[in-house]
Amino acid sequence: MANVAVIGAQWGDEGKGKIVDWLSARADVVVRFQGGHNAGHTLVIDGVTYKLSLLPSGVVRPGKLGIIGNGVVIDPWALVEEIDRLKSQGVKVTPDNLMIAENAALILPLHRELDRFRESSNRVARIGTTGRGIGPAYEDKVGRRALRVIDLKNLDSIGPKIDRLLAHHNALRRGSGIEEVDAAALLRELTEIAPKVLCYAGPVWRKLEQVRLEGRRVLFEGAQGALLDVDHGTYPFVTSSNTVAGEAAPGSGCGPRDIGFVLGIAKAYTTRVGEGPFPTELNDETGERIGRTGAEFGTVTGRKRRCGWFDAVLLRQTAATGGIDGIALTKLDVLDGFDHVQICVGYRLGDRMLDHLPADAHDQVRLEPVYETMQGWSESTRGARSWAQLPALAIKYIRRVEELIAVPVALLSTSPERDDTILVRDPFMGR
Repeated sequence: MANVAVIGAQWGDEGKGKIVDWLSARADVVVRFQGGHNAGHTLVIDGVTYKLSLLPSGVVRPGKLGIIGNGVVIDPWALVEEIDRLKSQGVKVTPDNLMIAENAALILPLHRELDRFRESSNRVARIGTTGRGIGPAYEDKVGRRALRVIDLKNLDSIGPKIDRLLAHHNALRRGSGIEEVDAAALLRELTEIAPKVLCYAGPVWRKLEQVRLEGRRVLFEGAQGALLDVDHGTYPFVTSSNTVAGEAAPGSGCGPRDIGFVLGIAKAYTTRVGEGPFPTELNDETGERIGRTGAEFGTVTGRKRRCGWFDAVLLRQTAATGGIDGIALTKLDVLDGFDHVQICVGYRLGDRMLDHLPADAHDQVRLEPVYETMQGWSESTRGARSWAQLPALAIKYIRRVEELIAVPVALLSTSPERDDTILVRDPFMGR
């Protein structure tokens, strides 16, 4: 049995939460390996909706261990708030079912403030961040001045680390006309939150090594999507971490051979939140209809998502950069009732035809999609749990998607409910 890494294959919001929750029934451990609480996963279980941002999706299942890896940047206040919210819904989160990497970097109030200032400033172009401090926290991590979870254990000696951090941030704030951060006030905030977080902290890499030796199965849970990868996405309109499956190893403290099957999650159409290029975006009634039917609003921010037709060019590219072995296709039911559906099969850039997304941001915004039109289906696919329940034209659409992206569909999701899932190939059986 193979370990499985789940990543978004588009711009995020593909329905990873439900798929990870569904797969976690077959796993022993679920690991978040990158991103922060800018991620949003919605789970609907027995009619109850759970909204997660930082916690691994498997935490709602009894008997599973959830792990937040070192590749995640952790806002301790947001973490405690999310744990309390789940507890109010009857989900117990304790050190027995949650472990946090002690070497994970922290998101502090100053990171949130800097993020929001940058997004609201008219000095630079907007990136479309969530304003939760993720980018500035990763900057400090790479700059080797971040505070980490382990530092909360040594607050008596943390002063020089805070001074080093604030030497950088207060210089930025002075230059921007923002009030400087008071070191004593920051230390008081950290002192208050520390015991609420430290009870979950530990050497995650050792735990995963133990899990490997015991032959237990691990599900690696990615956040955002491959097109938001800081290297392979639509730069600069990307997140601040690597979102492809290769990050699961360094982001959790295991070796690359510990990752078996890579499952990419993709909607049967395309959405994007925030700024950046979007070749198949529909600024018309069709786009509005997809958005209404698909309830396309961000779990974390509530922002309206931009909607468009399925882009096979992008999926073929993210399958390569993300190492995707199989696709979980979600929200097929949103396309029910369309007379015709379209799939992007190439791009026109001036007088050239392209079969990939160019790296140049200037070229990306000038792309014109080349579509292949297919007949739609009038029957409902919502709630289908077998191929026999799917309309023939819907199956034809799925098969054409597989051909164009050169990756098979391993799972098909037909509603937010956990059990409305068609298993074609069990990812835990490996490649």
